[in-house]
Parts: sequence; structure tokens; C-alpha cells
Amino acid sequence: MTGISLATIGVGLVVIGASYGISKIGESAMNAIARQPEAASKVQTAMIISCALIEGVALFGVVVSLLVA
Repeated sequence: MTGISLATIGVGLVVIGASYGISKIGESAMNAIARQPEAASKVQTAMIISCALIEGVALFGVVVSLLVA
């Protein structure tokens, strides 16, 4: 396998991991809002911050994977 094909696999794994993490955060946030609607703004803020951090890590993983190739 060449470096480009390995980088492609690495990028795919990073994207799958990030999307799974964000979907779990969304699921948990929706459950929390359904249980306590009055805390929706606090839950939403925490969810957005967590999603942004996961996206940052995913972008870092994509860049590293492409630089290694």
C-alpha cells in the first residue's frame, strides 16, 4: 500500500470517530433536554463546546494523517 492510500484510511477513521462522538453528544443532549427542558440553554452550550472540541481534534487528525503520507 502506498502512503496516500494509508493516509486515506487514516482520514476515514478520523472522520468516523468524530462523527460517532458528535452523534453520542447530540443523543445525550437531546435526552437531557427532554428530561429537564428548563436546563436546555446550559445543555446546548455544553454540547456546542464539546462538538467544537471534537471537530478540532478531527481536523488535527486529518492534517497529521495527510502530512505523514
